[in-house]
Amino acid sequence: MKLTYTIVLLPDSEGGYVVEVPVLPGCVTYGHTLGEALVMVEDAIGGYLSVLQADGDPLPMELNI
Repeated sequence: MKLTYTIVLLPDSEGGYVVEVPVLPGCVTYGHTLGEALVMVEDAIGGYLSVLQADGDPLPMELNI
C-alpha cells in the first residue's frame, strides 16, 4: 500500500523552502532548492512513519474527497 500526503511548500525569507506535512504534526523540513526540499520531505515522512510503526501507532490517512 502506497500512502500519499499533501505537503505545503513555503518560500523561506532567507532563501530555500520550508516544507510542512499538515496531517503529520511536527513533520517539518527545509531545502535550499525546490528539488532538495522535495527529497528532504520524503525522508522526513519516512522517518515519521517509521517511528509511528515502531511505537505500534496507526499510520495517518488523508481523506481525498
